[in-house]
Amino acid sequence: MTQTTDEAQQTTPQATPSALAEYQNEIYLRGLGGETPTFPIDVRALETAAYAAMTPEAVGYVAGGAGTERTVAANRDSLDRWRIVPRMLRGVAQRDLTTTLLGHTFPAPVMLGPVGVQAIIHPDAEAATAKGAAALGIPYILSTASSTAMEEVVAAAPDAPRWYQLYWPKNRELAKSLVRRAEEAGFTALVVTLDTWMLGWRPRDLDRAYLPFLRRVGIANYTSDPVFRSMLPDNLPVEQAEVLTWAANFADPSLTWDDIAWLREQTSLPLILKGISCGADASLALDVGADAVHVSNHGGRQVDGAVAAIDALPEVVDTLAKRVPVLFDSGVRSGTDAVKALALGADVVVLGRLYTWGLALGGADGVTAVLRAFLADLDNTMALSGHAKPSELTRSSLARVPA
Repeated sequence: MTQTTDEAQQTTPQATPSALAEYQNEIYLRGLGGETPTFPIDVRALETAAYAAMTPEAVGYVAGGAGTERTVAANRDSLDRWRIVPRMLRGVAQRDLTTTLLGHTFPAPVMLGPVGVQAIIHPDAEAATAKGAAALGIPYILSTASSTAMEEVVAAAPDAPRWYQLYWPKNRELAKSLVRRAEEAGFTALVVTLDTWMLGWRPRDLDRAYLPFLRRVGIANYTSDPVFRSMLPDNLPVEQAEVLTWAANFADPSLTWDDIAWLREQTSLPLILKGISCGADASLALDVGADAVHVSNHGGRQVDGAVAAIDALPEVVDTLAKRVPVLFDSGVRSGTDAVKALALGADVVVLGRLYTWGLALGGADGVTAVLRAFLADLDNTMALSGHAKPSELTRSSLARVPA
């Protein structure tokens, strides 16, 4: 019996080179029978459809950025100014996207990033994202601001490769407890976000007076934590006590580089420092023993008018000089964008808003479909530009178009 497009998307076992190479042929062949993809392939149509499926509050939270959203725009503009220089006759029939990172081998240099409060995007939330990524063997990073407790997310996709992202709370015992739970749940690395010691100035959310955490969405890792529960005042209704305790402990703006030593003492997991945007901070990350550095401006959600993440990447890469791996996010929408980031020295590209659009449209199946298209695009762009594996990409693979 012939599979439907939905079934084909759901049963894809791994992101193998042959599966990636044949994906577009599969779509065209199914078109002969009148089938078209369930989820849009064109990223612009995908974005439009996803936001049409969300509430206005969710659209503002997911799509919005800091201030006038100049950093959001700069991420895209700067990626577009880098152009790929295709090379010919380089024998790319056999390709391999396999990537080794911090001792683990993944099918491609791609991860799903730590997007919080996913319950406002789809009712299956982070569990669906974990399942969608697991269908292709792609690792995901779970946010502290998950709307589903970390143990429940793991139970939904127990075999999925996974990292845990930490928003470092003010209370050290709470921080220690969150890290301990992540270790016990089988997360294999700890991503510490450095750029969110307070929330950015986000007019879309402010105009709606909408902060999901105050409505108890995105605080499941806190409310399920024994240390957090021990901190709740007993003279208030439980839900009010949870929100107030979360607000008082979400982040600690007093932290400095010296505090990383304390965190290192609490865990044996590799530490990835996320939010690096310059060589000076990359150097400091090395000094405090980071196992990897994550170049990111939080998708433009924190500082309006900040340097585009792709423009920060080369300086960070040069400073680190291959001593630790480099991850990259902010503005990535296509396999072409990934090729550019890899050519500029990133070891892995981390997706954010892009996969949430698939989540909005189809839960786990939507995440898998978007990810499958992204990986096929990455494989196709590498091949057409003359590269058989990510390590062959270098800065000479690109040209810069003046602004």
